[in-house]
Amino acid sequence: MITHNLFPTSVSFFELGREFSAKENKFLLNLEQKPNDGNTTSKERKLLDDPKLASLHEFVDASVASYFKEIYSPKHEVSLRITQSWVNYTKPGQWHHKHAHPNSFVSGVLYIKANKETDRIQFFKESYQQIKLPVDQFNLSNSDSWWLPIGTGQLILFPSSLTHMVPTLQGEDQRVSMSFNTFPVGYVGSDDDLTGLRL
Repeated sequence: MITHNLFPTSVSFFELGREFSAKENKFLLNLEQKPNDGNTTSKERKLLDDPKLASLHEFVDASVASYFKEIYSPKHEVSLRITQSWVNYTKPGQWHHKHAHPNSFVSGVLYIKANKETDRIQFFKESYQQIKLPVDQFNLSNSDSWWLPIGTGQLILFPSSLTHMVPTLQGEDQRVSMSFNTFPVGYVGSDDDLTGLRL
């Protein structure tokens, strides 16, 4: 049998390649927080605009540009800009609710403090299934959800429409992650196809 997995959803990992500096950790781990559904989140919503995180902003920008070029290969002059960025704090026994990111094109999570042995992100296939068959052995084609392990210094990028969540956190350590959204800037669509739009 020859199988072609058509139209995949691209979830890509990047590595920061260094430890977070003492200044970055002090800043990110001590932000004012507010309640979220299952955990807490920073009150500040544009963290990557702060000069203290200039190096992280540069890394995220470069990773987003690489993902956008490789996965979408845009024909016209268009790029993605970061619109909002915030930190999520999840203590043992807490979780991050199931959600997607409206008003965004590509979303990402940079893990400030995470344990590859216990921490994970879970993604969901939300399409309607007219007939649902019990599965004997799960794989990427027949699963309704799939989880991936994550660790400190990793950045994960995915389409903003992809539903995801963080299951209840195990272990004894708090998990800290910075999430962000992006939106296209430039020329999208085509005048000839009557879809032209400059953003």
